[in-house]
Amino acid sequence: MTDRMSLTLAQADPLVAAALEQETLRQHEGLEMIASENFVSEAVLEAAGSVFTNKYAEGYPGRRYYGGCEFADIVENLVRDRARQLFGGEHINAQPHSGSQANASAYAAVLQPGDTILGLDLAHGGHLTHGHRLSFSGKLYRPTFYHVRRDTEQIDYDELEAVAEKEKPKAIIGGASAYPRLWDFARMRQVADKVGAIYIFDMAHIAGLVAGGVHPSPVPHAHITTTTTHKTLRGPRAGLIICTQDLAQAVDKAVFPGQQGGPLVHVVAAKAVALGEALRPEFRAYATQIVANCKALAEAMSEAGFRLVSGGTDNHLILVDVFQKGILGSEAELALGKAGVTVNKNSIPWDTNPPLKPSGIRVGTPALTTRGMKEPEMRQIAVWIAKALEMRNDDAVLERIRGEVAELANQFPLYAWRRPPVAVHAY
Repeated sequence: MTDRMSLTLAQADPLVAAALEQETLRQHEGLEMIASENFVSEAVLEAAGSVFTNKYAEGYPGRRYYGGCEFADIVENLVRDRARQLFGGEHINAQPHSGSQANASAYAAVLQPGDTILGLDLAHGGHLTHGHRLSFSGKLYRPTFYHVRRDTEQIDYDELEAVAEKEKPKAIIGGASAYPRLWDFARMRQVADKVGAIYIFDMAHIAGLVAGGVHPSPVPHAHITTTTTHKTLRGPRAGLIICTQDLAQAVDKAVFPGQQGGPLVHVVAAKAVALGEALRPEFRAYATQIVANCKALAEAMSEAGFRLVSGGTDNHLILVDVFQKGILGSEAELALGKAGVTVNKNSIPWDTNPPLKPSGIRVGTPALTTRGMKEPEMRQIAVWIAKALEMRNDDAVLERIRGEVAELANQFPLYAWRRPPVAVHAY
C-alpha cells in the first residue's frame, strides 16, 4: 500500500478536513430549516462514502458496458425494488445524478427541442427546470406557465386548463419548490388527456411524505414521476424516475446515454439504504411528525403576526411574507443566520421585489424532525424567529438567541460519532 492510500483525511488534506469539521459543527449547533435539506443516517453516509465510488457501471443491470458490475447490479436492483414498494409505478430508473437531471431525462424521453411545455411559474413556487428561461428547460423547449390564484394563493386549475387548451403543450409539468399545499393530481391528468399532453409530476419536495403515507401520490396519475432522493425522503443527493411501462425504454435511453454516462454507484448504494429505511414503520411516524411540526410552526408564526402564503400549510414547508412587516427576505435570511436559524429567502406569488431581495422566506421542518424535535420545539423556534426578525439590526440580541438555539440543538445531537460542541461558534 502506498503512503497515499494509508493517510487519513486530516493527514492528506488538512484544509478539507477542517472545512468538514466546521460544517459538522454548523449542522449540529444550528437549526437547519431550509425546506429542501435533511440529515441522512450514518448508514447512508457509510454507503455514500464507500468503495463503490471506484466503479464504473455504464448501462443497466445485466446489460453493462464494463465488467465487474455484479455487485453494482445488486444495489441498483435494490433501488428499483424498494422504490416500487414505496411508490408503485411500472418502471423505475435508479440512475439520475440529481432531480434536475431526472427532469431533463424525463423531458428528453417524450419531447423534441422546440416543443411546448406547461409548468408552474418559478415566481409562484415552481422550479427552474419547469421552464424558466435561464434553465435548459426554458432554452430547449417553448415554456408556458400557470400560476396560483390571487385570492387563495393556491394553484389556479382553471387557468391551467385554459392555457393548456390554448397552447396545446406536449407536456404538462406539476410540482414545486415552494408550494405549501396539496395538488389535484387527477384534475391535472384530466387536462393532460384533454389536450393530448404527457403528464409529468416532479415530487422532489414531497416524496418522503408520499412514501410515509401522509400526502397523496402523483404516481397513479402521472405518465412520468420524477424525484430527488434527499429532501423529505432523507437519502443522498440524487434522483429517481418512475414511469409507465410503455415509456420505460425511452426513459432509460434518455438517462443513459442521453443525459449521463456511468451512474454514481456509491450514491446508488446510498439510495438503496435510504429507501430501505423509508420502508420501515418508523419512517411513517417520521413523515407524520414532519407535517405536524410544520402545522405547529405555521400556527405559531401566524400568532406572532406573520402572514403565511396561502394561509398555512399541508406539507413540510411554509412561505412567510416578511415584507408585510417591512423586511426583505434577504434581510430576514441574514438575521436568522446570525441567530443560528438557517432558512432561505424566497419570492412569494405576485412579488413586487426582485428575486435576490424578495418578499418572503421559505421555512421547512424535515431536518429538525429528523433530529427528534416536535411541536413544543416548533413553537419555541417561532418565538426566536419572530424576535430575531424584530431585532434584526441588533447583533447582541441575535447572538443571545444563537446561544439559546445552540442549547436546544445540543439536546438533539446529530451523529453518534460527533461529540456535541461545548461552545457556540460565531460566524
